[in-house]
Amino acid sequence: MDRLSEVASSLVGGFEYNCIIFFCTLVMAVPLGLVITFGSMSGFKPLKWVSKTFVWIIRGTPLMLQLFVVLYAPGLLFDIPIKSRMTAVLIAFVINYAAYFSEIYRGGIESIPKGQYEAGQVLGLTKTQVFFKVVLFQVIKRVVPAMGNEIITLVKDTSLARIIGVTEIIMCAERFTKQGLIWPLFSTGLFFLAFCGILTLLFGYIEKKLDYYKG
Repeated sequence: MDRLSEVASSLVGGFEYNCIIFFCTLVMAVPLGLVITFGSMSGFKPLKWVSKTFVWIIRGTPLMLQLFVVLYAPGLLFDIPIKSRMTAVLIAFVINYAAYFSEIYRGGIESIPKGQYEAGQVLGLTKTQVFFKVVLFQVIKRVVPAMGNEIITLVKDTSLARIIGVTEIIMCAERFTKQGLIWPLFSTGLFFLAFCGILTLLFGYIEKKLDYYKG
């Protein structure tokens, strides 16, 4: 019983780090992705080129590589080492997911017929007013399924933090595996399944609430 309690306590403690990575990434990457979207859709070509190149690089390279680059590059190239590995994880995750979110946003915005923008301007609204009053909620409805998939992927990707030494749940379980216990490693799947299950229900609820946007 004591061993079971020890394993459970270790796994719960490890999963707290997974949750911290998940929520911090989500809070920062969601708005940053929107900023990148506006950059990639900008009429100012240098900004558009920089934004699109950034997204192309981030989407085209593995998150694992990005973790190593964020951890080691500042120290090796600029002599400004990142002292906290958790900080390195958060920076890499935020940059990575902001790039992916930006493409989801862009697809949602570009799917709205241009006639809606034109109609809003005919009514005397500025482009900004048209976006926030007419287009925004239609975009949200269209991007929710893709965002839901990406956010569920984020839950599972938090396990990559172990690559640079952050003690998340799978690293905690692996310690017991080295002691001859395999079931703690399999038990980690229950944590991820439960978390992803809750998110699946949540996004299903959000999609139903947005059903009145038929556009």
